[in-house]
Amino acid sequence: MSEFVLEMRGVCKSFPGVKALDHAQLRLRPGTVHALMGENGAGKSTLMKCMFGIYSMDEGEIYIDGQKTEIKDPLDALGKGIAMVHQELQPIPARTIGENIYLGRYPLKKALGFFPIVDHKKMYEDAAAVLKRVRMDFDPRQKLGELSISQMQSVEIAKAVSANCRVLILDEPTSSLTQNEVEALFRIVDDLKKDGVAIVYISHKMDEILRISDEVTIMRDGQYIGTWAAKELTTDFIITKMVGRELTNLYPKRENVPGEVVFEVNDFTSINPKSFRYVGFNIRKGEILGVAGLVGAQRTELMEGLFGIRSHTSGTVKFQGKELKISRPKDAIDLGVAMLTEDRRGSGIMGVLSVADNISIASLNHYVDHGIVLNTKKINDLVEENRKKMNIKTPSGKTLIQSLSGGNQQKVLIGRWLANDPDVLILDEPTRGIDVGAKYEIYCIIADLAKQGKSIIMISSEMGELIGMSDRIMVMCDGRVTGFIDGKDANQENIMALATQFE
Repeated sequence: MSEFVLEMRGVCKSFPGVKALDHAQLRLRPGTVHALMGENGAGKSTLMKCMFGIYSMDEGEIYIDGQKTEIKDPLDALGKGIAMVHQELQPIPARTIGENIYLGRYPLKKALGFFPIVDHKKMYEDAAAVLKRVRMDFDPRQKLGELSISQMQSVEIAKAVSANCRVLILDEPTSSLTQNEVEALFRIVDDLKKDGVAIVYISHKMDEILRISDEVTIMRDGQYIGTWAAKELTTDFIITKMVGRELTNLYPKRENVPGEVVFEVNDFTSINPKSFRYVGFNIRKGEILGVAGLVGAQRTELMEGLFGIRSHTSGTVKFQGKELKISRPKDAIDLGVAMLTEDRRGSGIMGVLSVADNISIASLNHYVDHGIVLNTKKINDLVEENRKKMNIKTPSGKTLIQSLSGGNQQKVLIGRWLANDPDVLILDEPTRGIDVGAKYEIYCIIADLAKQGKSIIMISSEMGELIGMSDRIMVMCDGRVTGFIDGKDANQENIMALATQFE
């Protein structure tokens, strides 16, 4: 019997114009957490999709308990004890928790002696048992759509456990979780380890990796770099192996010099009484204003209100002393305000369109000849300019954006808004779900924009990012602004003091 529950050897996978995996490998021991790390585009998710049967390998072999095997599709993978919780959940909100857990493999019974129908009684009894096993106090008959995103993710884990999996893949499982929810997830992971499950854990959060992992495999450019015991690693070592170079500083040197106040918000109040209210702040030319707050502080809702996505009942917005009338996003765009949303896949990229389409979509009026014909040469020039300026890794402008890594998708979205040459750029969680190397590149872009005189409003849930990148930090709590902190005076303690200042 092999000491490894699963091995992947010499895995190669290519897509048009891209070699995603180049003789990659992975070996999993039962009852351990094996972290898989690398920059966006390193091939981590592609390797896992090969393991789970979503992609077929061009070359390579998979062994389970030392026996060579072939995985034809996800249902075949589940049958062989491999389950995967994807970063982008695909729930069926209108169906119950139990139906979501057993989707595609419902327990059946015979009706009228021979017609097979779903055995709902057994399904809900089994669902209740598996929910209890993973410490989830949910009614299996409850509609899934009534749960939060984090609770839906917990149901996905229950679904994997219900299949009696021996290998569980968790792809960025904590990207949308609060700290308490992260702790709950870690307790579930510990229980699964005790049951002998091998867990593949993909995350960009170094503190999580060093805390929860037994072993760490690092990939770069589709290739296997090495595997180490987690207790032997440091953050600096991991970063060096991931990016192939040392990052002497996590944040670039900033040369922006904030000037006069150009953007002012006064008494801004949402139409929703539970959302933002009586908000007032200003931002100077060439300034990076960080926005801090805990989950529920209404930071995103405030910025969506300023951008015309949400309605407000009172308040004014001024640019260079002139009041702006913004009732929809098009008004904001026309007035020189741009917004990068926090939900890259949900409200950012248009996955079925190309990189060129995604970059040009918000500024097509600049690329129309004679009022009716798109000038494709100008659009291609725009794509090429952004590829060079922001180091976007894409085979061509015709490549579908959904095939790019998260970091490269984010750069495309930044390029989309820069094409309009905005004066005020709102960035909501600009580095969420991307690796440390791509983060640094985006930090450099932000610093350069501020140096050019753009006014940047940056929401972030990462304290280090706010402290490292902001000239000032505005802190919110429960829909109100509770204070401002000068960048040089900012630390976690004074930010948290304002972020927990409830009425």
